[in-house]
Amino acid sequence: MSSQTSVAEHSSSGKTSDKVFKGIAYGAGILILVALAAVTLFLLMRALPMVTGNQKQNEETIVSFTGGQATNFLQYVGPLVFGTVLVSALALLLAFPVAVGIALFISHYAPKKISTPLSYVVDLLAAIPSVVYGLWGGLVLVPHITGFWTWVAKYLGWIPLFKGPVANPSRTVATVAVVLAVMILPIITSVSRDIFVQAPRLQQEAALAMGATKWEMIKLAVIPFGRSGVVSASMLGLGRALGETMAVLMILSPGLGYSFNILQASKNQTIAANIAAQFPEANELGVSTLIATGLVLFLITFLVNFFARKITEKATV
Repeated sequence: MSSQTSVAEHSSSGKTSDKVFKGIAYGAGILILVALAAVTLFLLMRALPMVTGNQKQNEETIVSFTGGQATNFLQYVGPLVFGTVLVSALALLLAFPVAVGIALFISHYAPKKISTPLSYVVDLLAAIPSVVYGLWGGLVLVPHITGFWTWVAKYLGWIPLFKGPVANPSRTVATVAVVLAVMILPIITSVSRDIFVQAPRLQQEAALAMGATKWEMIKLAVIPFGRSGVVSASMLGLGRALGETMAVLMILSPGLGYSFNILQASKNQTIAANIAAQFPEANELGVSTLIATGLVLFLITFLVNFFARKITEKATV
């Protein structure tokens, strides 16, 4: 009789724990939705004066921000969107192959005594504040990379992307892309490494048993397994690059145009860096204008994550 009572009490306790855990899980999920809705509502409300306010005052604000290069919001935000996407895409292009290579080296090539400390170094790089990367880029990289960009322009200048003249100091999109690539490298590497480590051991051993080389085994068993995870890792890195502020602000010589000349200064600017640069001296309508550009960046980030989700779903089918 006592054992039956004990079982009943244990069952009742288990049901209570399940309910509590379910409630916490639901609460956490709802909290995320509430936070996202609050951010969206804040951006919409604070950007509203830019849309519904006096158009003449809006034009005066944008003219003051751009020195007369733009007179309406579309002319103002268009080059900023272009610059943001250009810098972020270049950073991802530079970081992705290196990150995947490092992740494969740690997970399948490096001996234990090397892979463990290397993993710690990668995780440590991800924790470095962006302002430190900005200081390193502005004080160390900018003075020393000009010679390399000059060499690139000399031999590859026939490609519009690398057309000179090279800016000196090199406060250009190319230099910023290198710094952002270093910033997002540990994020992509860390997530990709964790995915590759979980690749099914039996499939890897089967590929090796059938005579595949190590690279062929990785190509057949590891990379297909981790494809969706690597895409997700890349989108995480791209998300950070899109929203990066301090490193861009401290390095890039800003401009307001549509230019692919990444070795020339004063050609492009990003949304986040522009907000940080203009905010201290902006009036109420100016703040509304900057928040409206922030809303555009928010939508870009949302679309990037949405399409990444779709790509990930297709990769797992």
